[in-house]
Amino acid sequence: MSIWWSLHLRREAASVPLARRLLLGAMEAAGVDPDVSYDLSVALSEACANAVEHGGPGESGRSGAGEYHVTAYIDDDMCRIEVVDHGPGFGDGTAYEEGHGGAYRATDPLGTAAEDAAPAMAFGPLLADAGLQEVPHSGEHGRGLFLIEALADHVDFRNRPGDGAVVCFDKLLKWREDALLKAS
Repeated sequence: MSIWWSLHLRREAASVPLARRLLLGAMEAAGVDPDVSYDLSVALSEACANAVEHGGPGESGRSGAGEYHVTAYIDDDMCRIEVVDHGPGFGDGTAYEEGHGGAYRATDPLGTAAEDAAPAMAFGPLLADAGLQEVPHSGEHGRGLFLIEALADHVDFRNRPGDGAVVCFDKLLKWREDALLKAS
């Protein structure tokens, strides 16, 4: 069995906890393991916060600029979540460094891509194991994309040509013993 839901939300801070609570409620009702539900809810909160903060019009008069969309699918043992906004997107594809002022950037999974890669100070071996390295960030900004990648099994950051950014991530589900939707 599978379920999906879709939300069309205003780019307001109050929409972030609303989306998170709806996801947690659906996961609880379906019987998803609480730890997996929590990881997905944190990743969703970060993606929604990015849409609220950065998902404004890249061009004046763009339709849908005051809203963003969240779609979640639970199918068999996988949950996929997609957050779509109508902002300027991730720039030239360097979302970690420039697009959102990110605190981390991806490196080669073997850690060989960047000659100037300094050891990660904040999270030590965790970043190195994840194929990430620390780059400068400002205060409270720039950690969301890193958190999404750390909490999900697969992540895709992309632009919709001329109309915003898409953050899509999925995670393999674990089920409680009394799960209603447990994959057979």
